Amino acid sequence: MTDPAAVRAEALDRLPVREAVPELLRALDGRGVAVLCAPPGTGKTTLVPLVLAGLVGGGPVRRVLVAEPRRIAARAAARRMAWLLGERPGGRVGFTVRGERQAGPGTVVEVVTTGVLLQRLQRDQELAGVDAVVLDECHERHLDADTAAAFLLDVRAALRPDLRLIAASATTDAEGWARLLGDGGNGGGDGGAGGGEGPGEPAPVVSAPGVSHPVEVVWAPPERPVRPPHGMRVDPALLDHVAAVVRRALREREGDVLCFLPGVGEIARVAGKLGGVADAEVLQVHGRAPAAVQEAVLAGADGGRRRVVLATSVAESSLTVPGVRIVVDCGLAREPRMDHARGLSALTTVRASRAAARQRAGRAGREAPGVVYRCWPEAEDARLPRFPSPEIAGADLTAFALQTACWGDPDASGLALLDPPPAGAMAAARETLAAIGAVDAAGRATERGTRMARLGLHPRLARALVDGAKEVGARRAAEVVALLSEEPPREYGDDLAAAWRTARHGGDPYAARWRQEARRLERALTTAGTPGPDGGRGAAGPAPGGDGPAHGDGGRVRDGDRTRGGDGGPAHRSGGPARGGGPRGGDGGPARGGDGPRGDDAVAGLVAALAFPERVARRRGERAYLMAAGTGAELGDGSRLGGAPWLAVAVADRPVASASARVRLAAVTDEDTARAAAAALASEGEEVRWADGNVLARRVARLGAIELVSRPLADPDPELVRRALLEGLRREGTGLLRWSAQATAVRQRMAFLHRELGGAWPDVSDEALLDRADDWLGTELARARGRADLGRVDAGQALARLMPWATGEAARFEELAPERIEVPSGSRVRVDYGAERPVLAVKLQELFGWQEAPRIAGGRVPLLIHLLSPAGRPAAVTADLASFWKDGYRSVRAELRGRYPKHPWPEDPTTAQPTRRTNNRH
Repeated sequence: MTDPAAVRAEALDRLPVREAVPELLRALDGRGVAVLCAPPGTGKTTLVPLVLAGLVGGGPVRRVLVAEPRRIAARAAARRMAWLLGERPGGRVGFTVRGERQAGPGTVVEVVTTGVLLQRLQRDQELAGVDAVVLDECHERHLDADTAAAFLLDVRAALRPDLRLIAASATTDAEGWARLLGDGGNGGGDGGAGGGEGPGEPAPVVSAPGVSHPVEVVWAPPERPVRPPHGMRVDPALLDHVAAVVRRALREREGDVLCFLPGVGEIARVAGKLGGVADAEVLQVHGRAPAAVQEAVLAGADGGRRRVVLATSVAESSLTVPGVRIVVDCGLAREPRMDHARGLSALTTVRASRAAARQRAGRAGREAPGVVYRCWPEAEDARLPRFPSPEIAGADLTAFALQTACWGDPDASGLALLDPPPAGAMAAARETLAAIGAVDAAGRATERGTRMARLGLHPRLARALVDGAKEVGARRAAEVVALLSEEPPREYGDDLAAAWRTARHGGDPYAARWRQEARRLERALTTAGTPGPDGGRGAAGPAPGGDGPAHGDGGRVRDGDRTRGGDGGPAHRSGGPARGGGPRGGDGGPARGGDGPRGDDAVAGLVAALAFPERVARRRGERAYLMAAGTGAELGDGSRLGGAPWLAVAVADRPVASASARVRLAAVTDEDTARAAAAALASEGEEVRWADGNVLARRVARLGAIELVSRPLADPDPELVRRALLEGLRREGTGLLRWSAQATAVRQRMAFLHRELGGAWPDVSDEALLDRADDWLGTELARARGRADLGRVDAGQALARLMPWATGEAARFEELAPERIEVPSGSRVRVDYGAERPVLAVKLQELFGWQEAPRIAGGRVPLLIHLLSPAGRPAAVTADLASFWKDGYRSVRAELRGRYPKHPWPEDPTTAQPTRRTNNRH
C-alpha cells in the first residue's frame, strides 16, 4: 500500500521552485523584499509559503499571509498546502474569503483574498503577528493587489521594516515590480538590520525553472470572419467555432481539454453546444460555480472518463487542473472599464494579451507534453497587446478612493503604485464618496466612510445597506444588497423584487450563496452599528471571528460577467441618504404612502435607488424610461416591469449601436422614493431657453435630467431672455429678423467691402453678426421677449450701427459700393452684390459708346457686365467692354437683330447713340 506521507513528500520534492528557495531566503534576509518569478506549476503558491512559515525545511516558525486575487484560488491553495502537510484546512494552514473562514489559533499559513488583506490592513496597519506576506499572481494587475502592495510598502517604510514582502509573478515581466519594491521596500531584512543595497536599488528578482514539457501550437482560426467583441457581446459564430474546435481536439488528441472563454455567459452557451459530446464530461469553472464543482475539477478525473473544462481566466495561473493535455483558447478576456461620460461601468470583452495566451498555453504542459489550439490567425498574434491592461487605468475607482482615504492618503499621491490612478477617475470617485458622506470636503474619510469601508462592499452598496437598514431593517436591506452584489441568474428575470422572492425560496447554488452573503451583511451591519448620514453611532470593531464583516474581495460589485457599482452615472450625481417614509405598499404594485410595513417591491426599489440614485428612471414611453443621469433606458420584451411610472435601475448595459441602455435588473419605485434617494440630484430654478422656435420661460423642478414640475414665468429675468434669444438666433439664423430688400442689399454691400478692403469694414456673416450681437442688436434684444419681437426688428437699421462711423469710412459707403450706377443711356441701374463679384445687368443698347466697365471699391474692382437682350434675357457677360465691342458684339448682333428688328443694332457700337427705346421712337 502506498504511504500517503511518502506521496506528499515526493510531491514536494518534485516542485521546481525548490531550487530557487535558498536564493529567495537570502534575498529576504538581505532586503526584506523580493520578486519571485515562477511559471505555473512550479510550486510558488504552495511550497514557498510553507518554507517561509518553517513548516517545510526547518527554520523558525513564522506566520505567513498569502494573498490571492480570487476566492477559488485562495481555497484551492490552502487545500493543497494542507494536503502536503497531511492535514485539512483550518489547522496549520487555513483560508479566509468573503463569507467563509477556515482558520484558527494554530494557523501559521493563511491564504486570503486581496480584498480581505486590504480590510485587515485598514484595521491593523502593523499586521501584528504576521511575519511575511506573499502577493501571488501580481502580474495580473488587479486593482486590489496593486493597492495592497502600496499599503504594505507604506507599512514597511513607516511601521514594520521587519515585515517580509514577496511579489510572486507567473511571467518574466518582473522589472516593474522589482523597481517598485526596491524604491518602497528598503526597510532592511529581519529586525530591520538590512545590509542590502541602498534606496532606489531594485528588489532582488528570483527566478524558478518551469516545467519543461513542450506544448505544440495549432492555429485554428474560424473559416469565416467573425465580428470583433463589443462591450459584453461576443459573436455567436465564434462560440460555435470554439465548440467545434473542442470536438476536433477530442478526436485528434488524448487527455482532458481546458477551454478558455471570457465569461460565465459564454461558458454556458458553449456548454450547451457540447451537450452531445460522447465519453466526455463537461464542467464549468468560474467564480460563481458551486464550491463542489470547483473542488471536483481540481481533484482530477475519477473513473477514466475524459473531461472538458470550460473556464474563465481564473484558470490561467491560479489553479492547477489535473489531467489537462489540451488547451483551446478563444483569445478573449474581460477587463473592467468605466465610461464616466455615460456613467456606465462594466467588464468589457477585449483581445487577450500575448502574456495571457502564453499562460493559457502553459496549462497544457503542466504534467506532460500537450497542445494548444488558438482560435485566431497566426498573423494576428503579433498585433495582440503584450500584457493585460492594469485595472487601475480603466476601472471605477470609487472603492479604491475610499480605501486610500481611510489609509490617510486621499489622492493616492504618496502611495507606491506601478501606475498612478487617472486624475479624472479619481475626481469622479471622490465626488461620489462626498455625496454619500464617506469623505469630507478635504477628501478625508469620515467615521461613516470608515464604517462603510469595513462592510466589504462597494461604497455604493455600503451606502444602500447602511441607509436602507434604517428604513426597512437590517435583514431586508442585507438581502436586497446581497442580490445587487452578485447579479441573479438571467432566468430570475429583470424584476428585482421577483428575483428576491425566487432567491428566498430557491434551492439552486445562487440562492445558497445569496443566503450566505445576506447573513454576512446582516451580521456586519449589526456589529458595526448603523451609521447615519452624519457618521452615526455604534460599535466600529470587527465582527466576532476575527474578520467577519470586513472580509471582501476588493469591494467590486461583480456578477461573474460584469463589474458594477459605479455604473449608475457620473459620480457627482450620487444622491444623499434617503429621508422620510419612502415607498410603501404590497408586493404587487407601486408603493404607496402610509405607516404600514413595506412590501418587497417598495423595499427593493428603495435599496436599489439608494445604491444607484442617478439611475432612478421615469417612464416616457411604452417600454422607454429616462434615467436621472440623462441616459435613456428600455425594458426587454416581455418584461414584468412595463407600465411602472418609476423604476430604480440596478443593472443596465448599452447594446451595440443602441442610443439607450438596456435594463437588466430593476425594481418598481415611486417619485417620493426617487426624490429621497437622489436628493443630491434635485434642483429647482428659473429656466429660460429657446425651445420649439420660441423663448420658453418657466420655473422647473428636476431630478437630474428628469423634469418633475414646471410652471410658466410671468416676468423672467431679462438677461436670461436675452441669452435665449441669442440662442434662437444661433440655432435658426439671423433670418428670424425682418430683412427687407433694402436691408439685404446693404448687408451684401458691406460684405463686399469687408472682402475687398477689410480694415474698418466689418464681417457681416451670420457667425460674425451673432458674435457681435450686442454691438448692433443690443437695444432690440433688450426690448424683445420672443420670436415675434425678433420678427419686427428692422435688420437694416440695426446693421447700420456696424458701419465704421468712427473712422469716417462710413461716409464713403455709397462711393465705394454704390447702390446704383448711371449708364450712357441715362438709366441708373442697381448693382447686384449678391454674387462673389458685383454685377451690373443692363440692356446692351444702353451701353453704346461706353469703352470701359466702371470700377468700384476705390477703383480696385471692375464690375461684371451682364449684357441683356431687349427682352431682358442674358446675351453676354464681360468685364472687358472694349474687347466685347471688338470681338463679341458681331456674333450677338447677328443672332439678335433678326429677332428684335425694332431695336438698333449699329455696326460700330462704340460711336452709336445709347438708347432705352426702339428705332421707331429714337
